[in-house]
Order: sequence, then structure tokens, then C-alpha cells
Amino acid sequence: MNKKEALLNAAESKARLGGYSNFSFRELANEVGIKSASVHYHFPTKADLGAELAKRYTENFLCALGDPAALISRGKDPIEHYIELFRHALIADKKMCLCGLFGAESDALPEKVKLNTKLFFEKNIDWLQSAIEKLEGDTTVKARNKAVFILSLLEGAMMMSIVLDTNEIFSIATKFIESIKN
Repeated sequence: MNKKEALLNAAESKARLGGYSNFSFRELANEVGIKSASVHYHFPTKADLGAELAKRYTENFLCALGDPAALISRGKDPIEHYIELFRHALIADKKMCLCGLFGAESDALPEKVKLNTKLFFEKNIDWLQSAIEKLEGDTTVKARNKAVFILSLLEGAMMMSIVLDTNEIFSIATKFIESIKN
């Protein structure tokens, strides 16, 4: 792993625990074993690093999701697959969705970080909409509304589960998603 990737990994881990303000270049440099000035070589500003974090997180998340049609053709429910990625973040990683945290603090984010965070939500809604249309045959408007609902519910349930220190909140939310499918 190169230093840039190590910096991104360290920053993502810290940000998923406490948001954009939960890391500094000095802390990242110490963690990766480089000088603070070397962080600036890879990311001139914290906004550049934050934007790259949100962009990379979005790309990795969408890559992990795969194509809804391919999932369906293999007999898998794309919505359940989507939920599993959130469940894994919450239960196995014990961390929030990076863009969920960034979204909650978007008023305080630099514009380029805010833009890449917004893209996460737009691309996730698009993915969910496509999955719902293929899986359930819903109209575009109905599928889009369900997509917004599912993403909103999962992000909120994840946050509440962490705040209330119980995964039961997330379980209740996912059961409700199952109840609204078709």
C-alpha cells in the first residue's frame, strides 16, 4: 500500500468514527509514519483529502454493491444486499457510513467535500431505484420514492443504533423495509 492509500485509510477510519473534524494532518502523518508536510504533498488541503475520501468511499460502496440486474439473475435480492453493506458497517466495523456522517455536518464542510458527499447520496438513490424497478416492477416515481425512504431509514437507523448503543434499532428498520417491499 502506498502512502496516499495509507493516509486515506487512516483518515477514513477516523472520519467514520467522528466526522470531518475527527482527524488532522499531524495525526494522520503520525499514524502513517511520515512527516506532516508529506501529507500536504498528497493532499494540499484538508478539503482535498475530504473530497477524495468521499469520492473513494462512494466508488468502493458502489463497487461492493455491483449491478442490481446481475444480483437478481443470480437469485439474490439487491435490497437485502444493500442492507447487508450497512449492517456490516454497523456491526462488524462498528462505524458509521462516512458520507452519512459528512452529510450530517454538511453545513460546515468545504464545498468540494459537500459535493462529493452529495454524489454518494445521489448515486445510492439511483442504484436503489434501479434495483427496485428491476425487482418489483415499480414505476420510476414509486421506485425513486422507495429508494429515498430506504436510504434515509438506513442512515438514520445506523446513527440511532450507535447513539443508543443497540443494534435493535437497525433490526427494526430493516424489518420495516422488508414489510414495504411489494
